[in-house]
Parts: sequence; structure tokens; C-alpha cells
Amino acid sequence: MSDDVLTTLKILIIGESGVGKSSLLLRFTEDNFDPEQALTIGVDFKTKLVTIDGNTVKLAIWDTAGQERFRTLTPSYYRDAQGAILVYDVSNASTFSKLETWLSELDTYSTKHEIVKMVVGNKIDRENREVSREDGMRFARRHQTLFIESSAKTKDGVQCAFEELVQKIIQTPGLWESYGKGFGGIQVSADENKYHSNCAGYCNLF
Repeated sequence: MSDDVLTTLKILIIGESGVGKSSLLLRFTEDNFDPEQALTIGVDFKTKLVTIDGNTVKLAIWDTAGQERFRTLTPSYYRDAQGAILVYDVSNASTFSKLETWLSELDTYSTKHEIVKMVVGNKIDRENREVSREDGMRFARRHQTLFIESSAKTKDGVQCAFEELVQKIIQTPGLWESYGKGFGGIQVSADENKYHSNCAGYCNLF
């Protein structure tokens, strides 16, 4: 590992098929959007360096297929992940209702008890919204996750989602190895209520 990189974090993107998981990943890692994005077969994997408060972290981001026939990948997919982004489509209420199942699976297979979770309501560029922002926030509050709405098409909220997730992971003792370095720019606190989002109006922690 380069001396300039503080640590490598494993991030998962999970949710129903067609909610835009791969589009979020493509937008974040390559700043690109493909309206004809094909459904993921099995697992896709991308890396990206991000700098948070002056410190560089390498993200290893895993994007999995939402279809049932790929569930055999589950145990190895979840192993050692420090963060998980649970995605639903705000224009498709059924994908929102399935979040409970995805959270249950995450809790079952995750090997890190303190894994940081973020719920993302994607496709806010669409006019036919079926899930309100308030519904998403209530779900996140009930399950004590981060929450944000986004659009991979317009870029709204995408960068913020990943950066906020990373920042919260770094603030969670025991989730990552520091390799002897300090994370000087972030105030690490066991009190979640002291965490404040850098993306005003977008991201909330409950």
C-alpha cells in the first residue's frame, strides 16, 4: 500500500435489481452515466481514491446483482465490509419495501458488527415518485442508518453519499486499521450525535 493512502475500505452496494446500483457506482468512480446500463451479472468491482479531511483512503466498492439466482455469492460478498449502501428507487415503492430484507441479509452475513449503513433513495430526477423523502428518512431513523437521496443521472447526492459513508466509517473505532497513522482532520467520537454531515440538506444520521 502506498504511504500516501491511509487505509483500504470495502464498501458494498446492495438492493433490488434495477434501482441504479451500477449507475451510482459508475457516476461516482468515472463521473459517467449510461442510460442503457446493463444489469449486473454476479458482482462488479471498482476502486477509487477519495480524500477526506486531507487524508486519502482507497475504496474497494462491490456492486452485486439484485437477482435471486446470484444469492449464492452472498457470504463472501459481505465478508469484512466496513460500509454498505442500501439503494432503492424512489419511483418504485416495491424496491423500498424490500429494504427490510436487504438489511436482514446484511445483519446475517456481515462479519463486522459496527458496519456503517447508508440508505439511498435513487432516481430523484424522475417525476413519478412513489416514495417520499419523509418515508425514506423515517426508515433510516428506525434502523439508525445514514440517509440520502440521489440521482446517478444528474449527479445529485452521489459524491456526498460515498464521502459521508467513508467519514462515518473512519469515525467508528475498530472498523478499520490505521497502520500507525492518525486521521488528524476528523474528530473521532463514540457519541453518534456529535456527527455532522458536510452535505447540507442531503445527508442525515439518526
